[in-house]
Amino acid sequence: MSTVLSNFDSWKEFLAERLEQGKKLGLDEEAIGNLAYEIGSFLDEKVDPKNEEQRVLKEIWDVGDENERKTIARLMVKLVGHR
Repeated sequence: MSTVLSNFDSWKEFLAERLEQGKKLGLDEEAIGNLAYEIGSFLDEKVDPKNEEQRVLKEIWDVGDENERKTIARLMVKLVGHR
């Protein structure tokens, strides 16, 4: 996992692959958004950002309230879903 986190493009590719797997399993957008929020929360608490892009996301995440964090998570899903 740390290799995936070291490069932002690799991280987006990893997320895109997980998104496709979730869709194939029948997860709807709300479920995927909730999972993305949970992953974001985990990363915020347990993982030090490995690059500038992740550091910016963490700083934005840290100043956001719960609703704003959910929006960030949904936007990340949207970002990797439009490749």
